[in-house]
Amino acid sequence: MAFSCRVQVNCSSIKPSLEVDHHPKSSVSSSISLKPLLEELKLQNPILHHVSRTIKEASVGLLDALVDSVFEFVDQPLLPCQSNFAPVDEIGEAVDVSGSVNGRIPNDFPAGVYIRNGSNPLFGGLKSTMSIFGKSSHCWIEGEGMLHALYFFKDGDDRWMISYNNRYVESETFILEKARKKPAFLPAIEGDSLAILSAYLLNYLRFGIENKILSNTNVFEHSGKMYSAAENYIPQEIDILTLETKQNWDVNGAWNRPCTSHPKKVPGTGELVITGAHLEKPYLELGVISTDGNKLLHKVDLKLNRCSLCHEIGITERYNVIMDFPLTLDINRVLRGGPLIKYNKEDYARIGVMPRYGGADSVQWFAVEPSCIFHILNCYEQDNEVVVMACRTRDSIIPGPDFGLNKFEWFSKRFKQIDDESDEESFLSRAYEWRLNMQTGEVAEMNLTGANHSMEFPMINETYIGRRNKYGYTKVADPKSSSISGMAKYGGLAKLYLDEKKLESSSDEKQHEDTIKVEYHDFPENTFCSGAAFVAKPGDVKEDDGWIITYVHNENSNTSHVYVVDAKNFSEEPVAIIDLPRRVPYGFHGAFIPYEESVC
Repeated sequence: MAFSCRVQVNCSSIKPSLEVDHHPKSSVSSSISLKPLLEELKLQNPILHHVSRTIKEASVGLLDALVDSVFEFVDQPLLPCQSNFAPVDEIGEAVDVSGSVNGRIPNDFPAGVYIRNGSNPLFGGLKSTMSIFGKSSHCWIEGEGMLHALYFFKDGDDRWMISYNNRYVESETFILEKARKKPAFLPAIEGDSLAILSAYLLNYLRFGIENKILSNTNVFEHSGKMYSAAENYIPQEIDILTLETKQNWDVNGAWNRPCTSHPKKVPGTGELVITGAHLEKPYLELGVISTDGNKLLHKVDLKLNRCSLCHEIGITERYNVIMDFPLTLDINRVLRGGPLIKYNKEDYARIGVMPRYGGADSVQWFAVEPSCIFHILNCYEQDNEVVVMACRTRDSIIPGPDFGLNKFEWFSKRFKQIDDESDEESFLSRAYEWRLNMQTGEVAEMNLTGANHSMEFPMINETYIGRRNKYGYTKVADPKSSSISGMAKYGGLAKLYLDEKKLESSSDEKQHEDTIKVEYHDFPENTFCSGAAFVAKPGDVKEDDGWIITYVHNENSNTSHVYVVDAKNFSEEPVAIIDLPRRVPYGFHGAFIPYEESVC
């Protein structure tokens, strides 16, 4: 996931050098007028008055020279224990790994593509810049997107043929920087406020866009086409066979803003529900796309009064579910010297439920306990209630500490296993449930899992999205390894038996035991996963008939693999481990696309 904001500059004497699709620009928030922003900055920072006047009179070439002379790019170093967060090169062409299978791919495993997205920064890694304006840095969620794909198909003799490939998502800004053979865009998410603002301004004046298009967070399928997505732009269509980037997807010009990385396909109709956020009003809009992907059927301003970092939307068979929680983006906060992205645990949190084609006035809001939510497990309707399940924390891993604090120490402390006192400053993430009564307006909320395991990146059998499900799956963090490295590492998987209660319902934050039955699959020591996905067994089968597939890296041997775990025999050894020819860095979200659902 990646975020930025858009600024509009009235500067007709300078023509940006990058021709990009100007529908959404590049940002979480479009349409910020720069004029009042500059006037305020000139009052507070006299040096900016001179700089802005100089910029207006300069050519794009001179602006490049200015950036080269004023801003110094420096690498953000990685510790040895962080080595698998480092980028890799493209492999060039698909490599046959059919002979590298330990165990056996089941005969009823579906033919298809397992594909995962993740950050793979150009030029060796994430950067910071130093200048007269201060320091700005890439946030850990940034970096160009790279796709890693594993192809499963059977030959004429019914033998599994498996191949691996990787490739960058070639956005407009990726192509520009690659051609320049050096970093061009100034980091613009975290840092000194004046450094952030100058980065936005200079990026826009030079390229017509305020931050890089990342497309590094997720992959999803709609109407037989594959898309790569991140929050700061519209999705890019991907050729699933070659991983070639084809074109931006703006629904034939109808969607004019960035798009959530987690759209939801409506059960029964196949329509796609999306959202897009802005730093200025309208802060959040919702859209419904036709089943064939060619038409925007509905678009509505939800009329939020802040820009919440709403990473994922939920759906039921009849409703859309909006998570308005106190992790926000605020450009005025930057002007006051604060961060662009901030989690305020004292602020309000609420969940909105609205009919699929409703307007802002149709949203029924439910006040809930403040917390931080990135990922939804599922939502469904039961009697008079809408049930929402998600992974919930009491602190936010994005963007990190206030600028100037020791970043490593801040992250390391919050990854540690908590004691019996409090998790107010912990990244402990639990499966959580809200029951929203649509008639009375009452809310019942509770932990589904305890404090002994931290769970994130939830997944389910996607046939059950928006419908009541019995099972959910998550990755499980390794608190010791995460704390040592200061970066999240996931050393196992969990299977949640959502209908099998172990304890009485409790919202007590000190509760350490799981409320529901949970089964765990632990990886070998110093082995961690990313991009796990559920692969449903073909046919009329039970909900948990299938497998969890995930990219795995063994840090002891510095080798990468793909594990296939039987969802019905969850705690047992993987049924297959596929050795990969190259290291696969830790990434974000993955998906398994059966061939009949794709353009293959």
